[in-house]
Amino acid sequence: MKTQEYTPALGYDKLSDMYDLAIKLTMPEKQFRKKLVDHLSPQAGERILEFGFGTGANLLIASQHSPDSEFSGLDIDPKIHQLAQKKLTINNIKANLELYNGEIFPFESNSFDKVYSCLVFHHLDKEAKTHSLKEIFRVLKPGGTLIIGDWGKAKSRLMRIMFYTVQLLDGFKTTTDNVKGLLPEYIKKAGFSEAKETGFINTRIGTFSYYQGLKQK
Repeated sequence: MKTQEYTPALGYDKLSDMYDLAIKLTMPEKQFRKKLVDHLSPQAGERILEFGFGTGANLLIASQHSPDSEFSGLDIDPKIHQLAQKKLTINNIKANLELYNGEIFPFESNSFDKVYSCLVFHHLDKEAKTHSLKEIFRVLKPGGTLIIGDWGKAKSRLMRIMFYTVQLLDGFKTTTDNVKGLLPEYIKKAGFSEAKETGFINTRIGTFSYYQGLKQK
C-alpha cells in the first residue's frame, strides 16, 4: 500500500533534526512530558503503545518511569524513526518501534492496555484524525485507556494569538479543530466513553491540553 502523505515534525523534513531543540525553546518540556506520563500512569506488565513516537522523548521518560511495562511505538516518518531508535539505543531503552503507511495499524485487535499520543493529532486532517482514533480503539483491550497530549482550545486571547505561530508552520487545515477544542468529539465518535479534557498547560506558543477516552469492557 502506498504511504499516505504526512506532515513532518516541524512542517518540513529538513527541519526534523531540530525538533528536540525547537521543543526545548518554545515549551516547558519537562513539565508537559512529566504530566503526560502522569496521566498515562504506566504500570508493570502493561502493554502500552505510543501513536506517533516522534524522536522517542516520551518513550524514554515513560520507560524509565515504568521499566517493567512493555512499550511499543508507531510512526509514519522514517527520519523520525531513525532519530528515536538512536536515542533509545543510547539510553539502553528497549521498545518496539514500528513504521506504518497511515492506514491499518500493524497490530492485532485488543492488543494494548493503554495507547497515548503527543503532538500528533494537530498534524492530521479530519479524515486522518477519525481513522487513527478508530484504529486506536481497535487495538486497545476492553477497559483500555487513551491519553492524548496536544494543542487544544486557547485558554486566553494571548494563547490564541501565539498559536498562530504553530498554525503558520503546520497548516490551518489540520490545526483548526484542535484550537476549537474538538478533539473530545473526535474521541467520542471513535467509540470511546468519558471523552474529555483532563488538564492543560499554557506555553509560549499556545495551550497544550490533555485528553482521555476509555474503551468500555
